[in-house]
Amino acid sequence: MTKVALLDYGMGNLHSAGKALAAVGAEVTITRDAKVIQAADKIVFPGVGAMRDCMAEMQAAGIADVVKAAVFNKPVMAICVGMQALFAHSQENDGIDCLGILAGEVKRFEQTWQDCQGQPIKVPHMGWNTITDMDLAHPLWQGIADHTHFYFVHSFYCEPVEKSIVAATCDYGVNFCASVIQDNLFATQFHPEKSHTAGLQVLKNFVDWQI
Repeated sequence: MTKVALLDYGMGNLHSAGKALAAVGAEVTITRDAKVIQAADKIVFPGVGAMRDCMAEMQAAGIADVVKAAVFNKPVMAICVGMQALFAHSQENDGIDCLGILAGEVKRFEQTWQDCQGQPIKVPHMGWNTITDMDLAHPLWQGIADHTHFYFVHSFYCEPVEKSIVAATCDYGVNFCASVIQDNLFATQFHPEKSHTAGLQVLKNFVDWQI
C-alpha cells in the first residue's frame, strides 16, 4: 500500500483530502513531522485560504523546506493554493513571494472579463468547470476524458513561465492553467477531493503513479 503524507500546516482541507486518498487505496498520514514526510512514498500538499497565511503557516511549521526537498526526490501532488504556492510570486495580499519551485506568477481574475456567454465573470471562480488540453496518454489522466468537470474555488490563477509544464487548461474569462506536471511534481488548481468520481480517479492515478 502506498504511504502518503498529507501535509498539515493549518491551511489544508485535510479531512476530505485524507478520506478521498484512503478511498483510492492510500495509507494516509496527516503530518507536519519531517521524518514521517521523508519516510512516505508520496506527498500531498493541500491548501485553502490566503497566500500570505499559507506561506506564514508553512514557514512556522517547517513545511516549506520539506516541500522544496521533496519535489526533487519523490512524487508530490499539490492542490489549489498548494499549487499556487509552488510558483515564485503571487499578486495576492498586495504581492507575496512563494516557494519559487516553479517559475511564474499567480495572477488575479479580473471581474471585467467575460465568460463564453459574454457575461462578466464572478470572482471567486467557484463551482464546476471543464478542463482540456491534457495528454490523455499520461498515467495521471488515465480514465479522464477531455472536458471532464472538476470543482474549483479560487480567485487567482497560475501563469507558468515554462508553458510545457501546463498539463490542463480551463476557461474562465481567460484560458488559465488548471494543472501542471513537471518530472515527479503534479499539481491541480481544482479540488479532486471535491470532484466526485473524476476527482477520485485523479487521486487514484497519483497514488498508483510509477515514476
